[in-house]
Amino acid sequence: MTQMITVLGATGSIGKNTLDVVARHPDKYQLFALTANTQVDNMLQLCITHRPQYAVMADDKSAQQLAKKILAHGAGVEVLSGIDALCQVASAPQVDQVMAAIVGAAGLLPTLAAARAGKRVLLANKEALVMSGQLFMQAIKDNDATLLPIDSEHNAIFQSLPAHFKDDVNARQQVRNILLTASGGPFRGWDLCQLHDVTPAQAVKHPNWSMGQKISVDSASLMNKGLELIEACWLFEVQAKQIDILVHPESIIHSMVQYVDGSVLAQMGNPDMRTPIAYGLAWPQRIDSGVASLDFLSHSQLNFEAPDHSVFPALNLSRQAFEAGGTAAAILNAANEVAVAAFLREQISFTAITDLIDGALNHCQFAAADSIEVILAADASARRFVEEKITA
Repeated sequence: MTQMITVLGATGSIGKNTLDVVARHPDKYQLFALTANTQVDNMLQLCITHRPQYAVMADDKSAQQLAKKILAHGAGVEVLSGIDALCQVASAPQVDQVMAAIVGAAGLLPTLAAARAGKRVLLANKEALVMSGQLFMQAIKDNDATLLPIDSEHNAIFQSLPAHFKDDVNARQQVRNILLTASGGPFRGWDLCQLHDVTPAQAVKHPNWSMGQKISVDSASLMNKGLELIEACWLFEVQAKQIDILVHPESIIHSMVQYVDGSVLAQMGNPDMRTPIAYGLAWPQRIDSGVASLDFLSHSQLNFEAPDHSVFPALNLSRQAFEAGGTAAAILNAANEVAVAAFLREQISFTAITDLIDGALNHCQFAAADSIEVILAADASARRFVEEKITA
C-alpha cells in the first residue's frame, strides 16, 4: 500500500534528502504535507516539483506569499500557517509517516502531535527528545506509535542492537555498551586558544557531512554529540554511563554495539543521510536510497581516538544535564540554541557558547519534566538568561 508522508522541515538538508528518497519510489510513497519556516521561494519549488496536498509555513505573511505564487503556477497545493497547522498535518488521519526534521525546539510540538496520533515517527529532530524525553517516549508507548531514529548514529545503533532490546531482559544482558561515534568536526585536534578566534564560516565547514548552519556549529563544538548522547539514552532506555563516545574522523562507521562475548556489531556506509532515511521509511524492509555502495579500497584505514573533554566541554555538560534529569536537558538545549545563533551573528566567540550553557545550567532551576507547559517554561527561562548575558 502507498504510504502518506508529512515532512516537517522540508527545506532543510534532511527534508530535501527525504524528498529525494521518496521521489525514487512513487509506487510506495505519496506526500501529504511539506512544512518550512519562512523560505517561500524554496518551498514553492518543492511544491511545484513534489505536489503535496498541503504546504505549511511558520507565519501568516510567508503563507500568504507562498499561496499567491502557488496560485500563479497552478500547483494546486493548499497553504496553511502556524503551529496549529504544523500539528494538524503531523497528526492527520491520512498520514502514515512523519519525518520530524524541524531544527531545534520549534519541532517539539508537531513531533509530539505525531506521536500522540500513533504515527510512524522518523526522528531527525533530536531536540524534541532531548527536551521532553520521558513525556515523548510515554506518548509513543501510550499511542502505539512507532519511533525510528534517523540520525545516522542512532540509526546505526538501532540496526546493531538485538531485536526487542528494550523489552527483552535477556537481550539487554547481551549488550556490554554502546559506542557512539563522532567525526570530531572541523576543529578536531585544536586547543582552546585556537578555538577562541574561529569564525562562523570555519565552524559550519564540516569535513564529511552537508548540514544546516546550526547543526554544523553543534558538530564543531561537539554539542551535537552531547545531544545525541541524551537522545540515545531515551531511545534505547540506557544510562549515560553505558554509552562511550569515540571520535572516528572518516565517518564510515556510524556507531557500534559491544556485546558481552567480545563481539562488536557496527553499521557502516558512506556519509549520506539518504541511507538512514531510506531505512526508516521502509523498515523492516530496505529500499534503494540512491547512495553508492561503500568502496572499501578507498577507505583502507579507519582511525579512532578519544574526545578531548577539556577542549570540548559540551560533552560533559550534556552528560550532567541528562543525569540531573527533569528540565535540565531542556535548559541545556535552549541555552545552546540561543548561544549558537549569537555566534553565527558574530556577537560572541565560539568558546563562549559552552560558557553560556554552563551558566544557564547553574542559574536556571530544574523541575520535573512532567508536562509540556513545564518544559516550555524551562526553555523560555534559559533563553532569557542567555539573551540577557549576551546583551549585557
